[in-house]
Amino acid sequence: MRWDGHTIDEGFRADIIVNRLVLIELKSVELTSKVHLKQVLTYLKLTNLKLGLLINFGAPLLKDGIHRVANGMQDQEDSR
Repeated sequence: MRWDGHTIDEGFRADIIVNRLVLIELKSVELTSKVHLKQVLTYLKLTNLKLGLLINFGAPLLKDGIHRVANGMQDQEDSR
C-alpha cells in the first residue's frame, strides 16, 4: 500500500467496508477509548473514506456502543 508517497509494508484489515463508502470497525471491550477512535480515523485516512463506525459489542446496550467517526469533516459525532 502507498500512502503520502511512502510504501507501507504493514497492512491492516478493516473489519467491514460497505459499498466502498463506510468503514466499520468491530470491538468487544468493556469501554472504548480514544485509541479505538483514532484507529478508525487512521483506517479512514488510509482508505480515503469519509465515514466510519466503531461498534462495541461489549457495551451494556448496543446503541451506547456505536460511535460515528468522520474523516476530513469538522464535526465528530456520537451516534447515540
